[in-house]
Amino acid sequence: MTTPDPRINRSVDVSAWSPPLPEAAGFEHLVVETPGLRTHVAAIGEGRPVVLLHGFPQHWWQWRAIAPAIAAGGYRVICPDLRGAGWTVAADPRVERETRLRDLLALFDVLHIERADLVSHDMGVITAMQLSYEHPERVRTAVQLAVPPGFMTFSPKLLPGFRHLPAFIWHRPGASLRGTFSEAYVARPMSEATVEAHLAPFARPDIDGAVRPLTRGMILPEAMRIMRGVYQRRRLTVPTLVVFGRRDHPWTEKNMRRVCRNPERYADRVEFAYVDDAAHFITDDAPAAVADLALDWFERAA
Repeated sequence: MTTPDPRINRSVDVSAWSPPLPEAAGFEHLVVETPGLRTHVAAIGEGRPVVLLHGFPQHWWQWRAIAPAIAAGGYRVICPDLRGAGWTVAADPRVERETRLRDLLALFDVLHIERADLVSHDMGVITAMQLSYEHPERVRTAVQLAVPPGFMTFSPKLLPGFRHLPAFIWHRPGASLRGTFSEAYVARPMSEATVEAHLAPFARPDIDGAVRPLTRGMILPEAMRIMRGVYQRRRLTVPTLVVFGRRDHPWTEKNMRRVCRNPERYADRVEFAYVDDAAHFITDDAPAAVADLALDWFERAA
């Protein structure tokens, strides 16, 4: 008989959580204890592990339509709320460039995940990319959404893609983040209920207060490394699929061919895919297409 791991609470009373968890059928909710962190994890399915890393300002619920579709393909899909997001609670508000990477490795260890397929979006791509470069033995394949690979060459044509950052760098407690879901970032308007579900955790002061530390401590240092060409001097060995919505400007196919020229110089296997009628929030715009691309990549690239 296997002794239950005291670091994993599988008897979570989700009705008692504040704010309430948004509804999504079929998920199991866990709380995983690692040093300095109580991570909320939503999981579904059985089989080989797939880990989904959400973007900003989102959380596990971002994968509500995608995780069940991947699970139906015979996978155990694990959707953690990363530090500073969702229903995860951190003892220390400080964030450094690799804080979330260390959190993820600790989570893998507690959940006995030796190796996983990764799907990541937006801010979650930073942690996925770090894991792929620093611990490739833990990543079977990777799918990254709406973010170019680390070996890209910076171009002034991409500057509009960073227009959202000043608001995060100088975020004031209580300031609305609704503009993040404006028509500039979605192919079709999100319903008010969907926006509310994405933003619900920001009613907690610790989550609202994490916006600046995440931006200043993680995003900006990693962006500077990319601009300095750090990842052009390293080799990406994890098979990686990079996916953009065709309405996600300026991350167009034309621009990606320009800034990611000759990817074989920097990576063993990288492919690009583009989804019609989708913008930056591709997981809301086209969840079925994302799930299909991920499942196909898991099988083709392994």
